[in-house]
Order: sequence, then structure tokens, then C-alpha cells
Amino acid sequence: MTAGFETLDYVIFVAYAILILGVGLWVSRDKEGHQKNAEDYFLASKSLPWWAIGASLIAANISAEQFIGMSGSGFALGLAIASYEWMAALTLIIVGKYFLPIFIEKGLYTIPEFVEKRFSTNLKTILAVFWLGLYVFVNLTSVLYLGGLAIETIMGVDMMYAIIGLALFAAAYSLYGGLSAVAWTDVIQVVFLVLGGLVTTYLALNTVSGGEGVMAGFSKVWEAAPDKFHMVLEEFNGDGSANANYLDLPGVWVLVGGLWVANLYYWGFNQYIIQRTLAAKSLKESQKGILLAAFLKLVIPLIVVVPGIAAYVMVNDPEIMASLGEVGQLNIPSGEQADKAYPWLLQFLPTGLKGVAFAALAAAIVSSLASMLNSTSTIFTMDIYKQYFNKNANDKKTVNVGRMTAAVALVIAVLVAPLLDGLDQAFQYIQEYTGLVSPGILAVFLLGLFWKKTSNKGAIWGAVLSIPIALALKLLPIYVESFDFLAPWMHQMGLATLLSMVVIAIISNSENKGADDVKGIPLTKELFKTTPLFNIGSFAVMIILAVLYAIFW
Repeated sequence: MTAGFETLDYVIFVAYAILILGVGLWVSRDKEGHQKNAEDYFLASKSLPWWAIGASLIAANISAEQFIGMSGSGFALGLAIASYEWMAALTLIIVGKYFLPIFIEKGLYTIPEFVEKRFSTNLKTILAVFWLGLYVFVNLTSVLYLGGLAIETIMGVDMMYAIIGLALFAAAYSLYGGLSAVAWTDVIQVVFLVLGGLVTTYLALNTVSGGEGVMAGFSKVWEAAPDKFHMVLEEFNGDGSANANYLDLPGVWVLVGGLWVANLYYWGFNQYIIQRTLAAKSLKESQKGILLAAFLKLVIPLIVVVPGIAAYVMVNDPEIMASLGEVGQLNIPSGEQADKAYPWLLQFLPTGLKGVAFAALAAAIVSSLASMLNSTSTIFTMDIYKQYFNKNANDKKTVNVGRMTAAVALVIAVLVAPLLDGLDQAFQYIQEYTGLVSPGILAVFLLGLFWKKTSNKGAIWGAVLSIPIALALKLLPIYVESFDFLAPWMHQMGLATLLSMVVIAIISNSENKGADDVKGIPLTKELFKTTPLFNIGSFAVMIILAVLYAIFW
């Protein structure tokens, strides 16, 4: 057992890189006699089939923040962090049923474009700037940092060089090919992602059981750390002391409170996620892709959370640690450095499989980077550049500006990413700081979609005031029993959403004097009609979720 890579590992990883770049550039090529236009670059010519949409949704979503960050939270918190994944499955069903029909009917390129059609150009610009800041300074930077941390831990490469390498890899095909290159390579990335993740899970559980297999390992992990298998955390520990983890996942409020804000915002109104559903051949095709993604979300905790829990058991078992030899003493995760759990596990994979697992991690990182870059360029080009700099830009100019925008965003993210060094539980960091922006955006969209009285003035004030409201709730010392500091940030996120909706409702009612807004969306039963396949699949997802929560409550 060696900590570093052997020749076979490098060969496998290089073969993966060549495959991704080759496919990405091949699907990006301009067809004879046809120059790439805006629809080709930003919406993959609206030609994606359901299986490509489902795979691309998961590849865009599962990144270093899940493999590294969520495994780290599994190490620190346990299975409760899987609520993000399992509740996402239900959220996807809601998005497919109620949001997508409206978006696709309006023929959108971007989510801010919907805001312009429903409200105004001014509000579209405000939200576009919100998103650009969030993608560059939170999403891109955190994914690059966590990817760099993984490469540094596993291969010993300096973090800055690792970050630059990942950035160049993602840029190599996504900047040229646009969404088509991103989506089609995502299909391959998901295969690597799932298989590589399952290999790591198998290794971790088999090691815990002393080579007696996965089921024996899972049984031992459950026996050794039963407190790590509760989906709903209690406010107090068994000895009466305060449970510090409650601040990150506040018990039953996870199911009925702020986590809905995070999920509905992320899956329904997040450009780099929703963009691949807008690129579908049809609404039905898009909904089938959503359903596939929902089923995949149910199994994701097996490959991103369980390894973190297994690592916790291994680190706290002297007998297991002794059996790991010198390799086991390298980069050991701890309560203060939980995000080292997944990279630490990868060290124990045998030659060959280490290359496969690392390719899976790279696939997760690169696919998300590519998706974020494409959506950043789409929003800037379609919602800011064409609006304020060149209204008459032709397709060639538009595509070139999109490429330049992605390149600039990537350079900024590369420079900022190393500043996150030393961050613990990065997954929670991403959720917490996204939570400063998401309440206002969610409030604007929910009321804009489903409440005809919502006015432009009300939506603008709700969006603008949502951030100071969120900051006030975050910084003011709200007392919670057993804690002499701030309330769980998930509560703050839920309250910020409700208060933003109140602001929008009061101003809208005042402006329209109780009448429907002229841009209110007419809703009909026919608009939300879904196929029997989608309905049966949705019920299956809900039944599986109910069983999972009943077992692990």
C-alpha cells in the first residue's frame, strides 16, 4: 500500500483526461457550412435528450463540495448532512412539475431573462449581478479550492499549481464548445463519478470490517458510531450538553424550514443547474431528465456521506489505524480538519483503482467548473453585454464575448481560491453564504410565478432589502436555548425569505391596490399536466424518501 500514484494510476487518469477533452472538442466542432450561434453555444441547440439532461444535472451538481465537503460533514456530523441530497430529490420533482412548464413555454436562455419578462430590465440586471458575484466568488472559488486541496493531499502537488491545472482542464473544452460540450461530456463524467465513488465506499467499509465485505463494514460502522446515523439531530446530547452540530442542521426544522429555501433556489432558479433543462428537445424530455436526476440523488449519499462516516470510525479505532501502517498516518482527518476525510481514504486504494477514483473526483470538479463557467458567460453575455453594451451584437460576437467572460471569471476565481485555505466543512460554508443571496431571489421568483399581484416595484425592493435583512439576521445575537450565540443559519435563511416576501407583498398591494399586475402569469391546469411516467416516478421517489427517513430518523 502506497500513498502516491503508481504508473498505472497516471495512465488511467491521463486516459480519462484525453477522453473528456476529445469528446468535448468533438461535439464542439462547427458543422460544415454552419457557424456556432447563440442557441448552439448557450443552449446546446435545444437538442438534449432526457438521459443527457439527467446525467448533466447530477454532474453539474456533484462536485468537490460534495465529494470533499459533504464527506467532511459526514465525518463531523454524520448521515444528517444527507438531507441536502434526499430533499433535493423531492425538490426536483416540484421543479419539474411546477417551474419548468413556465420556463420552457417562455423560451428562456437565462433565469434573469424570465425576470425581465415578468418584471423589468432593472430587476433583471440587479439579479444578474447577484448571480455573477455568487458564481465567481463563492461557487467557482470554493470548487477550485476543494479540488486543489484534494490534489495536494493525494498527490503532494502544491495547491496553487493544482488549482491552475483544474482551471485549464475545465477551460480547454467548455470555453470553446459551450453548453453542448459541457452536457455531453457530463454523461461520461457521471459514469466515472458514480463508479469511482462506489469504489471508495467499498474500500472504506471493507477496511472497517477487516476484509469481511461491505455489509459487515456497514454493520460495524453503525455499531461503532450510532449517533452518526440520525437524520434529525437533537438540540442536546445524551449527557445534557448542547449539540453544536444542531446549529448546522437544526433538527426537524431541516425538513420544514430553511433547507427548502436552499433547495428550491438551487434546483429551480440557479442558472448553471436549470440551463440544461432549458436545452431539452421538449418539456416532456426535460421532465424525464429531472426524474432521472431525482432517482440518482437518492443514492448519492452512499458515495459522498458514508465514506466520511467510515473514515470517522477508522480514525477513532486504534486497531484499524495500526493495520494501515505509515500511509494511515498521512493527512489524518480530525474534528478541526474534517474535509481531509475523502482524500485520506483515497490513499488506501490499490494501484489502478486509485487512478479510477481520482478520475471520478476530477470528473466531479471539472464538470461543475465547466457548468458554472458556461452559465456565468451566459448571464453576462445575454443579460448585461447585449442589454447595455451592444444590443445588436451578432451571433459570432455574442459567442466570443461569452468565451472571454468565462476566461475572466476563471482567472478571478483562480486568484481568490487559495484565500479559502484553512476552511473547515466547506460544504456548510457554501450553503451559509449562498444563503445571504438566495432568500431574496426565491421570494421574487415564487411570488412572481404564482401570485399575479406581485409588482415590479415590490420585487425590486424585496430583492434589494433581502441582503441587509439576511445580514441582520446573521449578525444580530438571536438567543437560542442552550446557545449563547446566533441561531442556526438555516433559521436565518428561512426568516429572511419570509420577511422578503412580506416586503414584496406589502409594496405590491400598495402599488396595485389589490388588483392583478399587468405582467402576472396566467396559470392553467393544462400548463402543469404531466405524463403517467412522470407521475409514477414521482410517487416512487416520495415512497423511497419516506422509508429512508423512517429507518434513519
